[in-house]
Amino acid sequence: MEREFHPPRSSMSQTTTYEAPDAVAVAAKAANDYQAETDDVLGEKMVLNMGPSHPATHGVLRLVLELDGEIIEKAEPHIGYLHRGDEKIAENMHYNQFVPYTDRLDYLAPLANNVAYACAVEKLMGWELPPRGQALRVLCCELARISSHMLGVGVCAMDVGAMTVFLYTFTEREKIYNFCEQLTGARFTTSYTRVGGQIRDIPEGLDKKILSFLDECEGTIAEIAGLLNKNKIYLERMCDVGTISREDAISYGMTGPNLRACGVDRDLRKDSPYLGYEKYDFDVPVGENGDCYDRYLVRMEEMRQSIKIIRQVLADFPEGDINVVNTKSMLPEKDRVLMSMEELIHHFIVATQGIEAPAGEVYFAAENPKGELGFYIHSKGGGVPNRLKIRAPSFVNLGICAELLKGHMVSDIPAILGSLDFVMGECDR
Repeated sequence: MEREFHPPRSSMSQTTTYEAPDAVAVAAKAANDYQAETDDVLGEKMVLNMGPSHPATHGVLRLVLELDGEIIEKAEPHIGYLHRGDEKIAENMHYNQFVPYTDRLDYLAPLANNVAYACAVEKLMGWELPPRGQALRVLCCELARISSHMLGVGVCAMDVGAMTVFLYTFTEREKIYNFCEQLTGARFTTSYTRVGGQIRDIPEGLDKKILSFLDECEGTIAEIAGLLNKNKIYLERMCDVGTISREDAISYGMTGPNLRACGVDRDLRKDSPYLGYEKYDFDVPVGENGDCYDRYLVRMEEMRQSIKIIRQVLADFPEGDINVVNTKSMLPEKDRVLMSMEELIHHFIVATQGIEAPAGEVYFAAENPKGELGFYIHSKGGGVPNRLKIRAPSFVNLGICAELLKGHMVSDIPAILGSLDFVMGECDR
């Protein structure tokens, strides 16, 4: 296309023609110029350290983030700041001496950790707890599940701005700690379970207090649901954020509520029953979308199901012994030790030499609040394991973070990490 072009006034007497440039070329040049300018302004992508002392990382987790503005292009989780060494410590201790260390794995559910470890050693020994001992352990595990999920839901809600919910959940958790203190003598690191049983039976009257608490707890769960389930801000922060597909969850070996929220119906209490769980009537909640909101819903329903299990335990609490009756490998009762030299010698041998375990190897896994907590024990005989390995659910569930965080915004990190509900104590085992 040609058109008349008017030159400057100094040469008004002259006329010429002008050919318009190609529109595509002009657009390409403009785009290149703009890219060059923005490259100068933006420079390289930002590398940001989040943690290891950030409140939203729920412990000493360090995330190395590569950001394009607010968008996460790469996320690399770094662990190892606790330097636990629990597995090597276990290989230099008698079996019962390691019980306090299990408290410090998932330190939000110490009673459940104790039970899983004791069951693994008892499997090696070939022991089976009496019915009352099994029921007492189920009671401990389900109280620990409610306590852990209460804190998980409350902290995740607080991370995305719902401070009131955290106060509600923390109050209920403190009530459970009151029961732990009455049952075990300690509130936090209980060390209550022993290989072959428990250190003491349930105190008289505690069952009625627990039943009364269950009614209050149900009301609190309903109130939390009323605060969050239709809260526009909470839904915007949680729905369709941190979505994990069913295939990815299985591929990464995820377990517990994080796996069930992806639509996978797997719960060891149903699939591989232990401690008589097959006798109890309860449902396994399963999600559909695998996002942060589904993970929240699964934990809320699991608390309701735990309340249902505890009621059944207390309604039909068996009579009898709480410990394995084994005069050679179990400590004798204290009153007999104080009155008999033979019992004193027996106590001394078991306390100093430990349980005389047979040679062999076993693996036992329990459905802990965070997922499948497993213990692999290789024994050459004697009172000390040759090798002990721990399958920590938080460590496995955290493995998907590098893939899961990509494409999200920095502000989504607290919601995603809170919904995964991991504990660094068992990651750095």
